Amino acid sequence: MSASASLATTPLADAERVDVRRFCGYPAYGPGASGFQSWRFFQAYGMLEFRLTNMAPSELQVVRQYLANLYMLEAAVPAAGANLDTDQAAVWRHNKNEVADRAALFDQWGRRLCGFLGIPPGQSLGAPGAIII
Repeated sequence: MSASASLATTPLADAERVDVRRFCGYPAYGPGASGFQSWRFFQAYGMLEFRLTNMAPSELQVVRQYLANLYMLEAAVPAAGANLDTDQAAVWRHNKNEVADRAALFDQWGRRLCGFLGIPPGQSLGAPGAIII
């Protein structure tokens, strides 16, 4: 049985959609699509919005599982800042790359979510940019 099988199958709430967009590396677009900045002008962003609106119930469960993991990973990045003041204490030695390692893991999970949704990662994940149609 899939770990996501117990999660809700209802359409994504607005807050969940916002989180999917940002975890996939896409910027906010404000109160709605209007003018030349509309997501409708960008293939990848338009595909993301289409997918978010038209997922099967079991796909919604998988997306919610990704969100649960990403929420934990996101919170771990700034929490790692608590160890930045210690390089070595007794036999314990701080991983000097902890923040970068955690950020990279967080970004990797965002890319995996993009892969599941069938869209390229957005600009904040290092994608080359939006494609104009």
